Amino acid sequence: MSIAVAKPAHVPDDLVHDFDFYALHDEPDIHAAWLRLRDAPDIFWTPRNGGHWVATRGEDIQAMQLDHERFSHKRHYIPFNPEGFPALPLHLDPPDQKPYRDLIASSFLPKHLRELEGAVTEIARELVARLAPRGRCEFVGEFAQHLPIIVILHLLDLPLEDRTMLLGWADEVVRSGEVARRQAAQLKVRNYLESRINERRGKDGADLVSKIANATIEGRPMSHQEALSMCGLLLVGGLDTVVSALSFIAHFLATHPEERRFLRDNPEAHADAVEELLRRFGIPNTARMITHDFTYKGIAFRAGEQIQVPVSLFGLDDRITPEPLKVDFDRPGRPRHVAFGSGPHTCPGNNLARREIKVFLREWLAVIPDFALDPQQPPRFASGMTNTVSSLPLVWTPA
Repeated sequence: MSIAVAKPAHVPDDLVHDFDFYALHDEPDIHAAWLRLRDAPDIFWTPRNGGHWVATRGEDIQAMQLDHERFSHKRHYIPFNPEGFPALPLHLDPPDQKPYRDLIASSFLPKHLRELEGAVTEIARELVARLAPRGRCEFVGEFAQHLPIIVILHLLDLPLEDRTMLLGWADEVVRSGEVARRQAAQLKVRNYLESRINERRGKDGADLVSKIANATIEGRPMSHQEALSMCGLLLVGGLDTVVSALSFIAHFLATHPEERRFLRDNPEAHADAVEELLRRFGIPNTARMITHDFTYKGIAFRAGEQIQVPVSLFGLDDRITPEPLKVDFDRPGRPRHVAFGSGPHTCPGNNLARREIKVFLREWLAVIPDFALDPQQPPRFASGMTNTVSSLPLVWTPA
């Protein structure tokens, strides 16, 4: 657990709750561990990781995601490192982030998504065919990581043989609570991308590295540092969240045979089921920066402070969703979640992520319909700026 810092004078004693989100790594259910914060104030201050606020209720999480005038994206990592690398366009607030976001949005139009889904399907079928006769696998490393990494490398036109190395760096960037380790991994990503960007400047190309390297932003050429920042965010952000979502879902299905059989027998229900699963197993735990002194619901915030807005707690808020820890494919209406953010900062790859999850359900369950946790090797989970499954050994009876 990180060292506690002194409480600021303006923070009331009754709003202090000792909580370190990096310390949830030994929990059997990371999301249930987050949900224990229902016993804390709706908004509290923790002395861990430099000291920061945490919002625990959906109403506040949604409001803070949309209120960029008071809750800025400029500091979205905890602990904040003033010497860290920017992440364009994530660290910009509207309207400044719009031209950068528009630049990559065309790569996620329906036509391109259909093409990418075809590639994901082919990869998934190859992986399942290879794994099925073995009767066991470590799901994260042998399946989940392969789908998004190959898609992202395709979008960026980067070598497939680099995927293991890049996945290791991405893991450090999003999960390490140590600023030095996170910054070292970010530097490796930037050094890796630097030569690719330089190679493609002045050349036509349909890949995102070429588009970004040769882009014009509001009438001026994209700078080298901006291009590095955008490509780095696409590479890291596109890898981690989908891997984690796939792995949490696979863990759930391995331990819930009735729901697994339902999805196996009702592929037409997959689209709605994915929304319920995304609600239950939220991934990002990003933060915002308080832009100026103001009072929110009687709480005095001070300029420069950070407040964490864990999107998983929106989907697990019992004021919004009854029995939130229960996965219910028959819930009335569309499950409410903000798994991909809200408003101008909604993840541009959200529909691609949904397709990747549906491909997994379709292709895996068609060939490996019954599987369970390996009784000899328990799964491992971790929490950081994202919730994740570190390891997920599965077993089944080979056909």
